[in-house]
Amino acid sequence: MPDKILFISYDGMTDPLGQSQVLPYLCGLSNSGTEIHLLSFEKPERFPEMQDLIRRICMEYGITWHPHAYTKSPPVLSTLKDIRTMRAAIRRLDREHHFAILHCRSYIAMQAAFPFQNAGKKILFDMRGFWADERVDGGLWNLEHTLYRRVYNFFKKQEKKWLERSDAVVSLTHAAADHIKAHYRVAPERLSVIPCCTDETLFVPHPKPLKGPFTLLYSGSLGTWYLLKEMLDFFVQLRVYYPEAMFKILTMEPESSIYEVSDKLGIERSALIIKAVKRRDMALEMNGADAGIFFLKQAFSKMASSPVKQGEMMAMGIPLFCNEGVGDSSYILKTYNSGIVISEYTKEAYCQAIERFRETTFDPEAIRAGALDYFSLAAGIRAYRAVYDRLL
Repeated sequence: MPDKILFISYDGMTDPLGQSQVLPYLCGLSNSGTEIHLLSFEKPERFPEMQDLIRRICMEYGITWHPHAYTKSPPVLSTLKDIRTMRAAIRRLDREHHFAILHCRSYIAMQAAFPFQNAGKKILFDMRGFWADERVDGGLWNLEHTLYRRVYNFFKKQEKKWLERSDAVVSLTHAAADHIKAHYRVAPERLSVIPCCTDETLFVPHPKPLKGPFTLLYSGSLGTWYLLKEMLDFFVQLRVYYPEAMFKILTMEPESSIYEVSDKLGIERSALIIKAVKRRDMALEMNGADAGIFFLKQAFSKMASSPVKQGEMMAMGIPLFCNEGVGDSSYILKTYNSGIVISEYTKEAYCQAIERFRETTFDPEAIRAGALDYFSLAAGIRAYRAVYDRLL
């Protein structure tokens, strides 16, 4: 009989993140002889449209999906409700299936699942980042508010307990792993680093289109962390060197939220290409870009970030501009000669970066090879399989 594992995610599989950073791993792990059950919390606005697709994927790979409804409001109380629902679902499913491992994606899943360690379950803390600090650094929790200060302190205490007592811990970055080893009692054999991986079979360069204007590329959400104004400021300077340059933004965000910023900077709308793109079409839309970009807000919690877009763009052979202080991103760009790191958000720094870009020869095949070496989905699946094997 195969070993049974329950993967617990507060992120939904009908969300883009679930489709890029959960399902591809689980499909590979299920293929390797493990019986996977998936417990997720789905947002009502996405579930009706996407549920059939997710069910087909899960059926094809033998994954048993247990979707539940995500609740959003009121803040904190809705999350407490979902934690209770999640814990009850774990208890009910375990009575039926007798799981060997509870694989917990981030902190809410850990809060629901960790007590089951006392019942003999192996707990894998797939932490993804310093979640409580992300909420503060991103301005979502104001520590001057008594409620949020208490919630933050609670989760920091839980974080210490989970790091030191879980049977295995997975970090997205070496920067975060180094911090964990320096500040917590975590045996090295219990701590693994597995970045946000890229499906190298999906993100494959196509033959380049006929040469057009220089195209700068951004892909993904533009929410709490990504610095839209600074990236548009950079584009203004890029057009000094490439007057016909276009900025292609592949995002589900409304166009109006981008135009609101770009209009103030004097960027004509005809210089922007804004598209909402499904995951299966992303590689085709990215193809032919001359450079990619992502600027993230710098904060303590960002040492644990592994931007999905970095691996995807590198797999497409696209060199990148990024800022310092984001996980292992700068190290990766320098190691694989796959882009330019920017240290500050000024006109002078942008111009220096663009001039260095123009003076540097970037080999698209070598950049893709770097992605296959560092961000390979197949390698990520093998790494998770090794963690499972050790726990089992």
